[in-house]
Amino acid sequence: MRRNILITGASSGLGAEMARQFAAKGHDLALTARRTERLEALRAELAGSYPQAKVVIHTLDVNDHEQVFEVFRAIDAELPLDRVVVNAGLGKGAPLGTGRFDANRDTALTNFVGSLAQAEAAMELFRARNAGHLVLISSISGLRGLPKTVTTYAATKAGLAALGEGLRMELLGKPIKVSTIYPGYIRSEMNEKVANTPLIVGTEPGVRAIVAAIEAEKAKAYVPRWPWAPIARVMRFAPLPVLRRMI
Repeated sequence: MRRNILITGASSGLGAEMARQFAAKGHDLALTARRTERLEALRAELAGSYPQAKVVIHTLDVNDHEQVFEVFRAIDAELPLDRVVVNAGLGKGAPLGTGRFDANRDTALTNFVGSLAQAEAAMELFRARNAGHLVLISSISGLRGLPKTVTTYAATKAGLAALGEGLRMELLGKPIKVSTIYPGYIRSEMNEKVANTPLIVGTEPGVRAIVAAIEAEKAKAYVPRWPWAPIARVMRFAPLPVLRRMI
């Protein structure tokens, strides 16, 4: 059992719900985010619901790359890490060329460069002990290039998926495992202003599918499996006019 789990971006949304569900399964947790007050509230909630779970919290801005390494090392010294879930990310963006390079830059830096720093810091720990499980939270949007406000976001998630695949290829047959999770439309703080669609699912059932895929240590998982596994298959090969109508 991968007992000790680090989750970044754990102050809200998918990260916070993963913390709840992993604590319910008996895992000890290290939770990081920029918003420390939310982490403190979550730790108090978990202490009340799952008193057997050890929960440590650390303030972390994943765009402060030196801090990423420092915090990961400090957590590992306190709670030797079996699994790291690279979850922190941004969802903002604008069509390219419309004067919002700042939004697209922030998303690119956080979602890819920030995730790269986290993967580097995690792999440093795992290589030292030749064991561990790295989990990269990508997105179903990372399967293809997407238009308008999602163009940069989709590109970052595609890059994260490629990072995971490269690591899996390198580590074939070795004790260190790497999983790439592709969530579909799951309700979270990131998309709370988006109107309900027939395909969106609530945070709790959506994260339940994520946690199950992580616990199974799947190399790749499209979650929830229905309808996102078949949709992913179609998205990979659909001509652009068909893909545009799908989204």
